[in-house]
Amino acid sequence: MQQIIHISREQLQISSLEDKIASDNPVRFIDAFVAHISLKAFDFTAQTIKSEGFPSLDTKLFLKIYLYGYLNGLLF
Repeated sequence: MQQIIHISREQLQISSLEDKIASDNPVRFIDAFVAHISLKAFDFTAQTIKSEGFPSLDTKLFLKIYLYGYLNGLLF
């Protein structure tokens, strides 16, 4: 009877998201663009609506998501 040769379960493979995204992917441009602009220069500030609950996320993160959606036609 033949045995199935498999990869050992004791092996550990670690990868990061940086390894999965190609160097010419537009996501890298969006990330660098938003990191280098000043949101205060555009009078874009975060507003605190309520004081309790989970703290709000970074406004630059939302801008990155918006730009990605706009460039890929995901906004309606």
